[in-house]
Amino acid sequence: MSATLELTQDLIARNSVTPVDAGCQQVMGDRLAALGFKVESLRYGNVENLWATRGNGTLTICFAGHTDVVPTGPLEEWRSDPFKPVIKDGMLFGRGAADMKSGLAAMITATEEFVRTHPNHRGRIAFLITSDEEGPSVDGTKRVVETLRERGEHIDYCIVGEPSSESSIGDTIKIGRRGSLSGRLTVHGVQGHVAYPQVAENPVHTLAPALFELTSRTWDQGNEHFQPTTFQISNLNAGTGAPNVIPGELKARFNLRYSPVQSIEALKETVEGILNKHGVRYTLEWYVSGEPFYTQPGPLSDAAVAAIESVTGKKPKLSTGGGTSDGRFIAPMGAQVVELGVINATIHKVNESVCIADIDQLHKMYCGMLERLIAPSSENS
Repeated sequence: MSATLELTQDLIARNSVTPVDAGCQQVMGDRLAALGFKVESLRYGNVENLWATRGNGTLTICFAGHTDVVPTGPLEEWRSDPFKPVIKDGMLFGRGAADMKSGLAAMITATEEFVRTHPNHRGRIAFLITSDEEGPSVDGTKRVVETLRERGEHIDYCIVGEPSSESSIGDTIKIGRRGSLSGRLTVHGVQGHVAYPQVAENPVHTLAPALFELTSRTWDQGNEHFQPTTFQISNLNAGTGAPNVIPGELKARFNLRYSPVQSIEALKETVEGILNKHGVRYTLEWYVSGEPFYTQPGPLSDAAVAAIESVTGKKPKLSTGGGTSDGRFIAPMGAQVVELGVINATIHKVNESVCIADIDQLHKMYCGMLERLIAPSSENS
């Protein structure tokens, strides 16, 4: 059994449903401290965060990730205990196997191998690990980045271990993400009897034309790096439960995943303009959970592509698709950010799993990136 697989199993066995860390960061921190890292525990609210650094110099390469996992869902649908890692047919099963405890383990063991080989490496290696990625993402990476900014610390290159691969390990790396803008909408009506609609105001009927326009609208065409902006309703609720009562209000939640061709203010103006045009009486609260970011081709993405090709023999696709990640908080520091991890086919599902061979492949990819970016110049020529 490889050291990476063994550590992955140890981390899975810790029930770290967000925002609980369950000792994962202690395990990681102890191994990093043994390599000479300065390890800090940064707790904000009920969230555990770890910031660890080793080395000196102007260049900082940071591994970023999260120890928290999503809830298990129905336990009866799992083939085994989600927090007792099970190996079967070359697969490792357990909550967090793919998202993203295998990534965390590969980061640690790759760093251990690299530091043993290059104890006098160039620059700094850093780890930024949180237990608040699957939750509100308020007291996790976002707060740590604020602390680092206050200290005058910097990150130049960031490798986020999220499960980026689609069909085979290393087939896709993320070099950016769309922004995420959410709204909490309350449509005001007048409750009444369904037989007397003339003395009531049905908020469902009022919203329907506006909702059709919002959902059928072509927001933009995206650009060469980003998919077009999308609008999706995630929650819709109205009514008392009785079939003969016109509801007095409707509550809805929606989300816009937007490309850099849009601005937050323009999106807000468009949504509110459509609601106003259709005579909707409403209250609307806006929430920005992340702005879009994009890493231009450069040393970090080049190192990722070369490391993957050396392991798999195939060139990866560079993508900005999918949801958000904590890379959205790190990129504004001026950092180049890539996301490279295992296959994402089973993340957040029951019977989450990862291919054991992929875990060791990911370890090799991370080693290759470190070699290409910060091995001593005389050895890396």
